[in-house]
Amino acid sequence: MSFFKKLKEKITQQTDSVTEKFKDGLTKTRDSFAGKMNDLVAKYRKVDEDFFEELEELLISADVGVATVMDLIDELKMEVKRRNIQDTKEVQSVISEKLVEIYEGDEDEEKSNSLNLEAGRLNVILFVGVNGVGKTTTIGKLAHKLKNEGNSVLLAAGDTFRAGAIEQLEVWGQRVGVDVIKQSEGSDPAAVMYDAVQAAKARKVDVLLCDTAGRLQNKVNLMKELEKVKRVIEKEIPGAPHEVLLVLDATTGQNAMTQAKQFSQATDVSGIVLTKLDGTAKGGIVLAIKGELDIPVKFVGLGEKMDDLQEFNTNQYVYGLFSEIIEEQEKEE
Repeated sequence: MSFFKKLKEKITQQTDSVTEKFKDGLTKTRDSFAGKMNDLVAKYRKVDEDFFEELEELLISADVGVATVMDLIDELKMEVKRRNIQDTKEVQSVISEKLVEIYEGDEDEEKSNSLNLEAGRLNVILFVGVNGVGKTTTIGKLAHKLKNEGNSVLLAAGDTFRAGAIEQLEVWGQRVGVDVIKQSEGSDPAAVMYDAVQAAKARKVDVLLCDTAGRLQNKVNLMKELEKVKRVIEKEIPGAPHEVLLVLDATTGQNAMTQAKQFSQATDVSGIVLTKLDGTAKGGIVLAIKGELDIPVKFVGLGEKMDDLQEFNTNQYVYGLFSEIIEEQEKEE
């Protein structure tokens, strides 16, 4: 059985609506990636060095990341040799197989991608990331998701420096029916977090979602400020924050990788939320992050709607990239 057939079987076990969200959300990347892939397969009937060179360029242009692409090409060459593959069409299935392997590795994907939430305790999730990546919107959407799953949720407006940030979080709080703990604009973010933790304890809430600054207007170093916020939370709740989620804008491509490196050095990032994946043709950034930083992508933004923040699933992601090629192969069979 080809890997595409196995992938289709796995996908049919998932919710159809979620699979469609991945398929629709990855349209731009797929149109670019699959179109170029089909052109490449049509150009080369035989798998040779020239074919691999162009494939390498194609993957780099999808922002899969140079180091990840080099490893992938090496593995593909070995696999093609091992299976004695001559026809370029057969390589497409092997590529998708290797992409899943790169992301999943030896881990249980469901475990590494799911949030570290435990019943019976106050779960604290700290959100970090530069301004403009969709951090506040992500917090609002996650609050909506967690509340729908039966959790009591509280929001902390820790981005006290960006004009309108507190109000923006309050709008989301009203929209999803969740309270927001805040102070005035320009106040100390660590003091806001202290208040939020005390309120969350007093109200016995399940999850506290904490917004933080993406840029500071004074000379204080942002990373030091985030460390201070983290220390305050940790002091009040040993072992917290239970997740530090870095929000990245997928449309910025390799710039998102640079941000991921900077933030992960300062704040022990436990997972990535990749927003605006539906707005980029460079959706390969998901694989670059995992391949080069080994930080799991826990959520992806696949649209503007409230429920368009989806838990990341490798099989659905790879299906979203290759769905047209898979459907074409099914027609031929």
